[in-house]
Amino acid sequence: MIKIDSLEQWTVDHAVELYGIRTWGAGYFDIAPDGTAVVRLPAAGNGGNGGVPVKLTDVVAGLRDRGVALPVVLRFGGILGDRLRLINDSFGSAIRKLGYQGAYRGAYPIKVNQQQQVVEEITRAGRRWHHGLEAGSKAELVAALAYLHDPEAYLICNGYKDEEFIRLALFALKMGVQTVIVLEMPGELDLVLRVARTMGVRPRLGARVKLSSRVGGRWTESGGDRSVFGLNPAQIIDVVDRLREAGMLDCFQMLHYHLGSQVPNIDHIRQAIAEAGRFYTDLAREGAPMGLLNIGGGLAVDYDGSHTNFPSSSNYDLNEYCSDIIEGVMAATDPAGIPHPTIISESGRALIAYHSVLLFNVLDAARYESHPLPEKIDAALPRPVRNLKEVDDGMTSKNLQECYHDAMHYRAELRDGFLAGTVTLRQRALGEQIFWRIVARASREVQGLRYVPEELQKLDTTLADIYYGNFSVFQSLPDSWAIGQLFPVMPIHRLAERPTRIATLADITCDCDGKIDRFIDLHDVKEALPVHELRPGEEYILGVFLVGAYQETLGDLHNLFGDTNIVGIGVDANGQLEFGEELQGDAVADVLSYVEYEPKELLERFRELAENAVRSQRIAPSERRDILEAYEAGLRGYTYFET
Repeated sequence: MIKIDSLEQWTVDHAVELYGIRTWGAGYFDIAPDGTAVVRLPAAGNGGNGGVPVKLTDVVAGLRDRGVALPVVLRFGGILGDRLRLINDSFGSAIRKLGYQGAYRGAYPIKVNQQQQVVEEITRAGRRWHHGLEAGSKAELVAALAYLHDPEAYLICNGYKDEEFIRLALFALKMGVQTVIVLEMPGELDLVLRVARTMGVRPRLGARVKLSSRVGGRWTESGGDRSVFGLNPAQIIDVVDRLREAGMLDCFQMLHYHLGSQVPNIDHIRQAIAEAGRFYTDLAREGAPMGLLNIGGGLAVDYDGSHTNFPSSSNYDLNEYCSDIIEGVMAATDPAGIPHPTIISESGRALIAYHSVLLFNVLDAARYESHPLPEKIDAALPRPVRNLKEVDDGMTSKNLQECYHDAMHYRAELRDGFLAGTVTLRQRALGEQIFWRIVARASREVQGLRYVPEELQKLDTTLADIYYGNFSVFQSLPDSWAIGQLFPVMPIHRLAERPTRIATLADITCDCDGKIDRFIDLHDVKEALPVHELRPGEEYILGVFLVGAYQETLGDLHNLFGDTNIVGIGVDANGQLEFGEELQGDAVADVLSYVEYEPKELLERFRELAENAVRSQRIAPSERRDILEAYEAGLRGYTYFET
């Protein structure tokens, strides 16, 4: 049950607690004393997340001045650079503390966010630690080779590979890029060896193993014996034998595994590294040189701030993760006398989730309203209406459950009577108003009860408003719709005021699935979000945080809503706000071309329709000009609501 009216005096601290911003914000997000949400951006050249606080309302104002409309995705390059620092420094600290003799190298998996700005920033900021890239397709490999020019960074090649993919990867190796081709399926080895022989290149090979270890959460199918990718123990041994027979066992240098994205429980990570360590040491005993252990991804983001093994959380922090990985490798290699390998991780979500925020304005609201009722009910009204009024008149805090049951019963009778024709539309409307008045009164009364019956515990969410946001769930938050991923959502202003409404969020896609009705909570999942009353003529803006991973590249064109405007935000060495690279959101013509419409042909066909209307004297020639101009403006326009 959501309770937002129990505090005597509202302060910003209450907003901090209500929305949990300091539990999931990782120090990057907070609320200023005046009640506006802020992002802390590391100034140019400075590390750490105790950076310059920037009000998101100031960013919006700056965008307005520059003609950029909401919705917009803000990308904070400084946060991205800081996440690179944290991951590399945490592994470095664990290596020094535990006396590990190997090194750590990161490899960002491009599939998590393939946007050019992101890949460029990672290769630029990550060069200090030789942070590499992982490519899972030919297109990603092409992008990676254009940006990864660090001779000490690793380029990991995963996924399905045809001859062209393999040839390109081997050319990269020949040019000095630290390229590793990972065998994911049994048939790949023959193709790799054949192409390598024709090119005269000795490949650098890895193999992805199917661990028996499996994880909880949404990606449990990524591991285990029935996982889609990877080789089982017999297939791994077959690779060893065939490479030895071909005189190429020295090419087998890396073991790779992947538990899945967003692993919430540290115990599963420990189990996996223990099993992978055994595979690694025995492969070294088989005579493969090895040297590289790729632990894949899975490092979780604590989206709800609960620090638990809930699927949208994690019960460990970055330092514990790094220490457990290092300790697990040492526990496997030290007794076997095997040198410590270079550890490679493909953390993507934990690297970039924090660096993007979606902002959108609320366009309207549909809400429960308690209409005034007549003091007396006409005796000639149908019995269900009169019975509902009697329930309303007789309800007290002591008989709430009984009255609720009665109200549900009489409303069912009311609707049956309407279908049978014994209740008119006006009579049904009156009865429904009485029913919702009963529910609203019951919702208020249960707030003061020590024990609340289960069926009365969610009356407040039954009465929740619907706030209509200027965005598309399918385009900007596809994981929210597809897999129930929870993201932190909160207003970015008016946080010094008590929120007096609760609401679910609907987008503007005209689809019943285009909504958000599950929100983060420290103890459970909330079904409605505390929000403020909308004020006439005043914009109300909500932010969805931690959306940097997967959302941009998974988004689709449902209802032909295209990409939002995207702006890079940072601060200079003096702490001054900088508006960086700006990517204009899709115009109507853009999204139509994505689904195989030709904008010029559309205009010509519409021009023909307008000319026929002139010939039939439905419109004047001057109107034709105005209509065509409106149509062309529509093609050029933003796919979202423009203010």
